[in-house]
Amino acid sequence: MSAPGDRADRAGPLLVACALRIEQVALRSAGHGRARGTEHARAGAYTLLRTGMGPRAAERALRSALDRPATERAAVLATGFCAGLVPGMSPGDLVVAEETRDPRGTVPCTGTALLAEALARAVPGRTVHTGPLTGSDHVVRGQERAQLRATGAVAVDMESAATLWAAVRGGARPVAAVRVIVDAPEHELVRIGTVRGGISAFRVLRAVLPAFYEWHRSSLLPRR
Repeated sequence: MSAPGDRADRAGPLLVACALRIEQVALRSAGHGRARGTEHARAGAYTLLRTGMGPRAAERALRSALDRPATERAAVLATGFCAGLVPGMSPGDLVVAEETRDPRGTVPCTGTALLAEALARAVPGRTVHTGPLTGSDHVVRGQERAQLRATGAVAVDMESAATLWAAVRGGARPVAAVRVIVDAPEHELVRIGTVRGGISAFRVLRAVLPAFYEWHRSSLLPRR
């Protein structure tokens, strides 16, 4: 019988991917120390990868990261900000992807229900939405938002789908995507109130790491 630590070594570390510097700052500020690119926090440790903006940059950066011996077997979680597609969503709400979609296909996510429950505990009072997360190569506004909603997607961003696509093409591994809404149907980026919404989303992103650790720990357990 293997020890828990042995299972963790086989399953690999946690790789958290974000696109923007502000997202990186939010995640780093939640930690308690650094060591050669790995962020340490009270509940565990992870490697933080800033991919750059857009699907091509995300895919390229993720593939490069998974070529490294330290992260080749990593569980991958894509995170950052997104645009909500469902009326009634607000800046600071969370989205947990059941799957990510882009023109190449769909990637099912691991442990969606557990992750949603962990986020509800980590950020009490915030609404957690689950459903398909679709990818785009540009900022989505207006009528295009409604068109994407008609496909069943609950939110859209530019990197999650490409990140998870690259992750599963690099080998079987747990994958997930968690996004914080900064732009919603009644709160588009071009409207007054964007700054307040952005601050709210930043604060939420700072609080999500305990849920990420819980999801990662669950992915290390043997499947029955």
